[in-house]
Amino acid sequence: MKKKNLCKGGSQGKIIGRLREQELLRDLFGSKKAEFIAIYGRRRVGKTYLIKNFMDSLPSVFFHVTGLQKGSLKEQLGEFAKQIGAAFYQGPSLIPRSSWIDAFEDLTQAINKIPKEEKVVLFFDEFPWMATPRSKLITALELYWNRYWVFDNRVKLIICGSATSWIIENIINNKGGLHNRVTRTIHLKPFSLYETESFLKEHQIHLTQRQILDLYIILGGVPLYWSFIRKGRSVHQCIDELCFQNDGPLVKEFSRLFESLFEDAKPYTVLIRIIAQYRYGIGQADLIAKSKLPDGGSTVRKLYQLEEAGFITSLVPYGRKDKGVYYLIDDEYSLFYLYWIEPNSKIIAKKAINEGFWISQSNQPAWKIWAGLSFESTCYKHIDQIRRALKIDPGATVGTWRFIPKTRDEEGAQIDLLFDRLDGAITLCEIKCSNKQFAIDKSYAQELLKKMEVFRKQTKTKKQLFFCIITTMGLKPTMYSEEIITNQAMLEDLFKKI
Repeated sequence: MKKKNLCKGGSQGKIIGRLREQELLRDLFGSKKAEFIAIYGRRRVGKTYLIKNFMDSLPSVFFHVTGLQKGSLKEQLGEFAKQIGAAFYQGPSLIPRSSWIDAFEDLTQAINKIPKEEKVVLFFDEFPWMATPRSKLITALELYWNRYWVFDNRVKLIICGSATSWIIENIINNKGGLHNRVTRTIHLKPFSLYETESFLKEHQIHLTQRQILDLYIILGGVPLYWSFIRKGRSVHQCIDELCFQNDGPLVKEFSRLFESLFEDAKPYTVLIRIIAQYRYGIGQADLIAKSKLPDGGSTVRKLYQLEEAGFITSLVPYGRKDKGVYYLIDDEYSLFYLYWIEPNSKIIAKKAINEGFWISQSNQPAWKIWAGLSFESTCYKHIDQIRRALKIDPGATVGTWRFIPKTRDEEGAQIDLLFDRLDGAITLCEIKCSNKQFAIDKSYAQELLKKMEVFRKQTKTKKQLFFCIITTMGLKPTMYSEEIITNQAMLEDLFKKI
C-alpha cells in the first residue's frame, strides 16, 4: 500500500492568488468530519491546478481521476480502475468493473485499508465527462456517499467540472439522494488584475500595469492564456503570436471551448455571436427572436448555462426593471475572437499574416473604441477596488444606466457606472481609457453636466448627485475638473489587493 506524497521531487507548483479558496480548502481538509466539496468555473481557469497543487502540500492519500472527454463507459471505468491502483496499490491497475456501483465498491475497499489516522482525498475531475448516458454514475455516487463515505471522517470528496451548469444542476442543486449533501461550493473565477500581475512577476515577466491591461482586455483573467506569454516579448508581439499566427494557441480556442462544454455547441455559439454585436447588452426577448431558436424554456436554459460557464452576464438596467433581463458578453477572449481573430481566420490559415500585424491594427480607430469599451468591462469586474478608491459604502447598489430618446425633442445619455448610496446620494462615474492623463475641457464639462441633468429628469431621483471619474492614466487638473469631479480612481487602484 502506498501513501501518496506528491511533495517530493519538486512536483508541487506555486499557487498564485486564490487566498480565499486556499483558506477554505485548508479548513475543510482539517475538519473532523467527511466533506463533500463542489468546485466549478470557466474552462482553463485553473480548477485542477488549484486542487492538485494545494493537496500535494498536505499529508494525505490523494486519489485523482479525470473524466475522459467523449469517452465511453468502458473507457471511463478503465481509467478509474487504473487510478485506484496508482493511488492505493503502488501502481498496478485493478481489473476494470462494468458498473460504477462495483467501481465505487473497489474504491471503498481501498479506502478501508488505509490507516485510520490518514486523511483520504477523492478528487473526481471533469466529473460531467464521467457521467456518460445511462451510466448511473449519479446513482452510484448517491449510494456510496450516503451509505459509506459520509460516515468516514477521513474522506474529503471533491467534485470538479468545467460544465458549470451540469455541476450546479446535478450535484449542488440535486433533488435526489444528493440533496443538501454538498458541504461547500467553490466558484473559481478568473484572475483579477492583482492576481494577473502577481502571476507575471512569479514568471519574471515584467510589464507595466497599462501593458497588462492591454493584454487583460483580450485574455481576461484565464491563467492558461497568461502562461502562453513569453518573457522578453512586447505586448504587440505576444498578441501576434497567440492570436494571429497559424499555430497560435488561441486561434482555434473558441471552437475548442464550446465543443468541450456542450454536446451540441451550435445554438450556444449562435447566442454568443448575437450578444457580441451589442456591447451595451441585448434584451432577452430580442435576443431569442434574432437567434431563431425556440421561444421557450430550452433557450432560456441555454442562456443560463452560458452565464454559469462565465461567457455572458445578465443584468437589469438601473431604474428599468420593466425592460427585463439584458445580456452582455463577459468573457474577454470570446469577444476578442469574434471581433478580431475570426474575421482574419482565412488569412491566418494561409499563413499570410506577417509579424507586426497587430501593431498596425491597434493603431486603428476601431481598436481604440473597442479597447475603451473593454476597459469599462474590466472596471465592472473590479467594483470592490473602485468602491474603495472612491470611498463608497459597501451597501451602495451598483449599476449602469442608459437613456435612448424616442423623439428628437429628447436628449439621450449614458452613465458608465453608478453607485446608489445609502446616504441619500448617487455617485455617477465616467470611465475613460487613454494613453495619457485625461483632461476635461469646457465642451466635455458641458457634456457631463448634461448627462447629470438627463439622468435626474428621466429617473426622477431626488438624491444628491456626484460625478467621479475612472481613468487609466489619471485626471489632469483643470478648472472644469475641479468644479465637476468630486473623486477619481485610476488604473493602479484596480490592481490593488482586496
